[in-house]
Amino acid sequence: MPDDSRQLMKGAVILTLAAFIIKILSAVYRVPFQNIVGDTGFYIYQQVYPLYGIASVLAASGFPVIISRIVAKKVAENEEGQADLQRILQTIFIVLFIVGVSLFLFVFFGAKAIAGWMGDPLLAPVVQVIAFPFLLLPFLSVWRGVFQGSGNMAPTAVSQVTEQFIRVAAILIISYFLVNGGFSLYETGRGAWTGAVVGGLAGLVIMSSYVRKTGLNVFSFQRLSIRELLSVGKIVVFYGTAICFSGLLLILFQLVDSLNLYTLLVQSGWQMEEAKSLKGVFDRGQPLIQLGTVAATSMSLALIPAVTTAWTQGNTEILQKKVMTTLKVSLAVGLGAAVGLMNIIKPTNIMLFKNADGSGVLAVLASAILLASIIITLSGVLQGLGQMMAPAKYILLGTVCKYFGNLVLVPMFGLAGAAWATVIGLLVVCLLIMLKLNSYFPIRSVLWHSFPRLTSAAVAMTIVLQIWLFVLNQLGMQGRLFNAIVALTGVVIGGLAYLVVMMQMNLFTEEEISHVPYYSKLKRFIRIGKKERRPK
Repeated sequence: MPDDSRQLMKGAVILTLAAFIIKILSAVYRVPFQNIVGDTGFYIYQQVYPLYGIASVLAASGFPVIISRIVAKKVAENEEGQADLQRILQTIFIVLFIVGVSLFLFVFFGAKAIAGWMGDPLLAPVVQVIAFPFLLLPFLSVWRGVFQGSGNMAPTAVSQVTEQFIRVAAILIISYFLVNGGFSLYETGRGAWTGAVVGGLAGLVIMSSYVRKTGLNVFSFQRLSIRELLSVGKIVVFYGTAICFSGLLLILFQLVDSLNLYTLLVQSGWQMEEAKSLKGVFDRGQPLIQLGTVAATSMSLALIPAVTTAWTQGNTEILQKKVMTTLKVSLAVGLGAAVGLMNIIKPTNIMLFKNADGSGVLAVLASAILLASIIITLSGVLQGLGQMMAPAKYILLGTVCKYFGNLVLVPMFGLAGAAWATVIGLLVVCLLIMLKLNSYFPIRSVLWHSFPRLTSAAVAMTIVLQIWLFVLNQLGMQGRLFNAIVALTGVVIGGLAYLVVMMQMNLFTEEEISHVPYYSKLKRFIRIGKKERRPK
């Protein structure tokens, strides 16, 4: 493998590993946080989370990606390109500085209006805290983009992971002391989000230390024309936002729920405090969905460079095989996680969140894991093919469907209506992305091949899990510890049943098996087990 290709793959692995760690932390910390603040406190935190999520995604996987492409192109042009690079980076920084300050001013001074749109004026001080991460946007985006474009992924990975660790620790520690100190849940929410800002500052400090070590100078100001600012700004802001839409998928759906779910519950007759608690119960589904889609997110990040390389080199046969294998893996992992969680949702709910409230609603939301996994993975494929705008358009359309779905279904079915609106919105996005990709590759054949095999594996897992749950329930035991045992043993037993049936039905070809980590070893192990059990 040439040095450049090896460096590219090494960089992709570093960023994928960092993204995996960040996603795990982002999903897991919400469980102890909910245990500390309760459902109403969780509602307060989650109501404003989408605003922070947008800033975080733009600074992590939106603007840095498009900046890195510009930098890589200029570096490849040697001296002539590098002479222009300083001017372009200055232009990008000024544009993003304007964007960041504008968003800060909008969120900070518009906090009362935003809280009013969410139906809860008491959220205004919490919303104001969320405005500060937007001020970090130009610095983090430009620095990360420059390092990534130069082939050095370590600064981005280290800063993102450090930021997340400190953010999670600060949120949990501050919340614990504020709750035990007798502060209100709204004050606790404001303190928790202050911890998130501290995490962002830590990421900025890490990046600035790398900048000082390398002597990188982005801010040597030159006179720029309005035309330059508009030209570069259009590319960076427009395409940078489009690139990160798959990362914004679940955040945009959460934003819809923040804007109208609580209000619709109150209008449907629930008391305000009850509605807040119900929204907090509904928000329990977010860490579960996020954890369920970690594999798809990691695959998507790893897939984009491979697809782009194969596409630009014209290796359509290799590209088609990669896409088909990835789609099968996405379907298998997403369906297994979704159906498995549906079966054990009640003990899982008690294990994580102390009680079984909203288990039926969370079971519906579990199906979003399959749809989101497919969307995130196939969005990565389309981006690798140069189709950056298509996923963005489809996700926006799905978000609109989610918004109107809430308006129609929540008054009729309450939280279940919001859950079904999420599923419908994701289904619209999923179908549109699959239709788009089908114009490049015959993915319909993969679906016809995979559907009966995966359905059989999911049915087998359901039967095994329901028998296991029935047996354990006969013990007559209750409590959080018992439900934790039920849930965790269910994951192992259900997962094994799903894997065994899937392997026996030959979902993957022998060639595809070689590309799926550990799959061939698992299949060999099952075959050995069958031979040992066979009577002589």
